[in-house]
Amino acid sequence: MKKIVIAGDHGAVDLKSRIIAFLEKKNFEVTDLGTHGSDAVDYPDMALAACNEFKKGGYEFGILLCGTGIGVSISANKIKGIRCALLGDLFSAEMAKAHNNANFIAFGGRIKYAVPVEAMIEKFMETTFAGDRHERRIAKMMAIEKQC
Repeated sequence: MKKIVIAGDHGAVDLKSRIIAFLEKKNFEVTDLGTHGSDAVDYPDMALAACNEFKKGGYEFGILLCGTGIGVSISANKIKGIRCALLGDLFSAEMAKAHNNANFIAFGGRIKYAVPVEAMIEKFMETTFAGDRHERRIAKMMAIEKQC
């Protein structure tokens, strides 16, 4: 069974529940690191927990959530080995995988999306990494971690 790790702050609890239900219908095993209620938690902590869990291995990818998706994606991208894409439509979902081979995607629980989040996740999951010239670009992107 394919596994996905998910975490979010208090600004996206309802969206996280929706996403988990969607993924479980697709027969994914979901590791839910919280949060589970409206008590405030800090999104950098949630991003760090999910990324560290992902780096243990065995996950297809991870999903991060906060009010806008911005804070968790910025936080995740500070972590070595993580490429987190903030998705907003089907094209960004496709390109996040096809060109950037993202290993995390992020959404905002307070964002009104024109396309359902589930459709963006589906597009991301059905897209394959294009490789070729994008391998070189990803290598350069990841090399930045060693330079700074």
